[in-house]
Amino acid sequence: MVIEKTYLELSEDNGASHKFYEVTVEDNVVTIRFGRIGTDGSRQTETLADHEAANKYAAKKVAEKKKKGYAEAVAGVRKKRKITHRFVAPAPSSRPAAPAPRERVPLLWNFQSGSSAFGIFVNGEACWVGNQGGRVFKLDHQGEVVTQYKLPEGVKCVIADKEWIYVGCDDGNVYDLTGKVPRVAYEISEDVDIFWLDVCNGLLGVSDADGNVVLANYEGEEIGRRKGQGKSAWMIRVDEHHIYYGDSQGVACFSLEDGSDNWTQKTGSVLFGWQEKDAVYAGTASCTVTKVSKAGELLKVYRADGSIFSCTTSESGRFVFAGDSNGYVYCFNEDGDRLWKLNTGCGPALSMQYFGGRLYIVTSQGSLACIDAGEEAIGKARTGELPRTVQLKAPDAVAEARTTALETVAPTAGKVVLKCVRADGKLRVRVESQGYHAGWFVQFPNNLRQEGKLYAVDGLQEAPLGGFYRVSGEIYELSLG
Repeated sequence: MVIEKTYLELSEDNGASHKFYEVTVEDNVVTIRFGRIGTDGSRQTETLADHEAANKYAAKKVAEKKKKGYAEAVAGVRKKRKITHRFVAPAPSSRPAAPAPRERVPLLWNFQSGSSAFGIFVNGEACWVGNQGGRVFKLDHQGEVVTQYKLPEGVKCVIADKEWIYVGCDDGNVYDLTGKVPRVAYEISEDVDIFWLDVCNGLLGVSDADGNVVLANYEGEEIGRRKGQGKSAWMIRVDEHHIYYGDSQGVACFSLEDGSDNWTQKTGSVLFGWQEKDAVYAGTASCTVTKVSKAGELLKVYRADGSIFSCTTSESGRFVFAGDSNGYVYCFNEDGDRLWKLNTGCGPALSMQYFGGRLYIVTSQGSLACIDAGEEAIGKARTGELPRTVQLKAPDAVAEARTTALETVAPTAGKVVLKCVRADGKLRVRVESQGYHAGWFVQFPNNLRQEGKLYAVDGLQEAPLGGFYRVSGEIYELSLG
């Protein structure tokens, strides 16, 4: 049996994309493999009526990609992007003794995701965790799985921008998890060794191993880079006007309006960052959490006993929490006094968030753990009285998400119609339905765009600063038949 294979790559001059697309025809079956160069990518299989139909289908898919700039290439020439993970000391060969009851946090539940986890986000609806195995789980506040996804590579972080939930991954993609199917919202340049990400009003900020800050607009286009004074930029936080980043030299701020440097503050090597309305907090390798006003004033230093892997605050910074490299969690009051230090019992907290009187942590052992951070529960814990911890395990893994999968719908009231068009030499998506700004484009996954194609979405929202729309709910392929 003859097997016909076509291999394409897209490598833009600015280095923003290095992707492959492979189409294989075997009898009447067409297999399409696609993704970032250096990975196995994702697969889709279509069975056609006969070999001739399969060849026509394959030729059509190849032609579509060539229109987008893909060209025939030789597989294996380009290499996988560089990936750096934070070093976490391996567990000793023999199982360590559990901390004494008086040293442990009051753990309400402990969800074991399956591998080391950095990604966490918690709101009133759900708790999200993403791990280095590429698995993402949405849990309720009792720790039960609501839904799960499998992404191609490990998760760096889970972040939110208003109602949109994003997951940044080692494959260089930032996935939007707002709908039923993960969608590729941003694609980060191949030469960026991603450390951390943040999104504000559709603007993506990425910090990297070399201390760079990379900015991308709502179209996923890189619009600027900034080099910090150091390396290993584990902290990046974005608000409406500024970017705050932390590297091996400390914390710095620059303006989004003109790119100017606003201030720098020496804190020691930064391993994590958090922001509130008027201040940012940097967890450092120097065993401190440093609070700096958004005007650059050093406000407070909170001292711990180990390198700080993560930090967060309660509302308005009334309490400051930190997780160190030895598996301890600290709580300080706003004035800098240490209120307590207790062991997690499930590994160092690599990221954390406070919500509704509870502290949520994700750990080196892959846990998403819920800690009762109330005064009464902590008081009991310090005397050795602990709640019964509910232990929860991840369900069986699902198949890797097909980010290009689309349901088909007919034109119907309540749906907004979009069209993919070519503007200024690039594929854009605009609104076809009445009542919207005619000159505005829509933030839309690049890997779904096909010139002339019609789509339907549940709704659109104007970006807070204007100029473009964001999709609310699901994306569909529009059928006119």
